[in-house]
Amino acid sequence: MLILGIDPGYAIVGYGLVEYQSNRFRTVDYGAITTPAGMDFSQRLEMIYRQMQMLLTKYHPQAVAVEKLYFQNNQKTAIDVAQARGVILLAARLAGIELFEYTPLQVKSSVVGYGQAVKKQVQEMTRMLLHLDAVPKPDDTADALAIAICHAHSSGSLMNRLKEYR
Repeated sequence: MLILGIDPGYAIVGYGLVEYQSNRFRTVDYGAITTPAGMDFSQRLEMIYRQMQMLLTKYHPQAVAVEKLYFQNNQKTAIDVAQARGVILLAARLAGIELFEYTPLQVKSSVVGYGQAVKKQVQEMTRMLLHLDAVPKPDDTADALAIAICHAHSSGSLMNRLKEYR
């Protein structure tokens, strides 16, 4: 299974493409979509959408796993991230790729085995599971890879298999 993990944002969108087969991971690609701070916000959204389309067209993943939003202190930031997340979801939907959403707690639990793990623990376990020499930078990229790992672990669960039969 080829999984595209996405850590949504509007300045930086982390992405990580992971192949998961027979309980083994292979890192295919990872990086970040970045938008300039001074750019009009609607242009930033368009840039994110177009680059997402390019990734989806290039790799044809079977699943896109996206981190669910959680409320932060800065309401404007949360709204802007939600809008960027919307264009990411739209790009995947229009490409006909199944979407899955995970909370930060689900990602931490799946990758580290502990829902209260700190960012460094998640990043180091991600590096180890994917056999990488170093933790990918920026952090958003490492987070996206962790989200892809979370989906790989969750997709084999009994609950997910049961959903397929409904």
